Parts: sequence; C-alpha cells; structure tokens
Amino acid sequence: MAPSDAPAFRDIFFTSEDGLRLHARDYPVATPSDIGGRLPVICLPGLSRNARDFHQLAVLLANHPENPRRVIAVDYRGRGLSQYDPNPANYNVMVECKDVIALCDLLGLKQCLFIGTSRGGLILHILAALRPDLIAATVLNDIGPAIEAEGLMEIRDYLGRRSTFSSFEQAAEGLAALHSRAFPALAGTDWLDMAHALYIERDGTLVADYDPALNDQLQAIDFSKPLPSLWPQFEILAEKPMLIIRGAHSKLFSAQTLQAMAQDRAKVTTRTAPRQGHAPLVHLENIFPSLAVFLSEF
Repeated sequence: MAPSDAPAFRDIFFTSEDGLRLHARDYPVATPSDIGGRLPVICLPGLSRNARDFHQLAVLLANHPENPRRVIAVDYRGRGLSQYDPNPANYNVMVECKDVIALCDLLGLKQCLFIGTSRGGLILHILAALRPDLIAATVLNDIGPAIEAEGLMEIRDYLGRRSTFSSFEQAAEGLAALHSRAFPALAGTDWLDMAHALYIERDGTLVADYDPALNDQLQAIDFSKPLPSLWPQFEILAEKPMLIIRGAHSKLFSAQTLQAMAQDRAKVTTRTAPRQGHAPLVHLENIFPSLAVFLSEF
C-alpha cells in the first residue's frame, strides 16, 4: 500500500489445517446497508504476490457507486503477512486451495465471486473440483488450464534474481526497466504502486515479500517435458459464469488457449487488456469497466 492510500481494510488472521498463521485483508463497504445482498469478492494473487496487489481494485469495488461489495484479498502461506511454511513442498496449489477454503469457512462465506490472477486462477481450478458450492462466478486474470513454458521460464528467471533496492522509488524504476516493454499502459504511479505491493523493508533494504523457497519449485521444473494441464478441472469451473482476461502481451497465457476456453461455452466471456503483459492490472481504466459490469450480475 502506498503511503498516500488511506487504509480501507481490516486484517484477518486465521489458522490453516496444519497450524500455520495466515493472513488476508478484508475491505468492507462503507455503508453495510448498501450491499444489497451482493456476493463478496475473494481475490487470489499470483505465485510470489500478496494481498497488496489488489488494494486499488478492492477500494474501487468496495466503494463502487452502484454496486459496492465486500472484498477479501488473500496472502498465501509464505507471502505477505502469512507465516512461512517450514516444508516448502507445501507451496502448491492443492494446499493453498485448502487454505482458501479454511478462510471461507472461518468467515461463514457460503458462496463468493473469485478473482484469480495467475497462480490464483490455478487454485480456482482446484477449488472447482473440491468445493464447487463456494463458487458463484470467477474472473481468471491471464491464466487458464494450459500455460506456456516460455512465460513460466521468464517468471523462474525473474524470481531467481532476488533483486533488492534502497527505496520504493528505486524499486519502481527497476520494475519499469524490466517490464515496461510488456506494459506500455503503465504510468509512473503504477510502477510505484507495484513496488509497494511487491517489496517490504527488512533491515534497511527492500526485499521481495515472499519466502525464497518458492523459487525452488520453479527451478526444479523439467522444461524439456510438456507442462501439466488442468482441462478436466476447467470443465467444472466453466459450468459457472466466467470472465477471462488476457494481457495482450502475455507470454504465459496464449491467445490460442483463451480461444479454446471460450469456444462453445455460453457462460464464458473474454476480454483482452491492451498494452499489458502478464499479469494485467485489472483496476486500470482500460479493463476495470468490463470487470465491474461482469461482477454487477451477482
């Protein structure tokens, strides 16, 4: 959260089934009577990302002039304010999906709208198989049941660098230098917001806010073999209304996969985020209206 942004959330801490202390942000609507029975939104971030990624989006949704709704953004284990797992093998979509279920059960949420960015969308494929009753509709942000090796290798190499910075401004400049070709839609303030979401200060230095052991799994992938896919789980997920967003410059999520996901499925809507790569910032003006219209149906 950037310093200019006033806190609009409360922190939730809960315990996983294996005893870890996990965290989420809860963004309530300003006037509860305005919620009108609208379902809450649960936001699931990418592999190394955290709940801060969704701050701007959550504020927009919680304060929407026509359809305000509660938003909950999750820190997976080993990210943000959630406890690191002493067993890195537990950094997998099945375990993380069960953590999301534990959060829903704690809050007494029977059915929700879900926004899954990258890793978050993979978790939603598993959730559809384990607890389809929790899902009213989904937004998949630059992710599908099949991912491209080129994009995953880029993420592996990027996380492997473990860059550090002396200030958030320097971090923003570093992010822009590395990613601006794929994200010409982003302005200077967007890069600064991203820096505040990705990094945290420890001992006077800004470091990425996740357990470094996360990258061990990526380093272990044998890219000479086909990557596994989740098409059977997607078939279950696609039984509910779905909005799929693809970054026009994404290397992880191909236009061909997007087309296959939407083909002959009446409940699937697709949008392309222009001038963005993996994964699009969906609170930006060129994509947020489509997202807001989709969510307004629930």
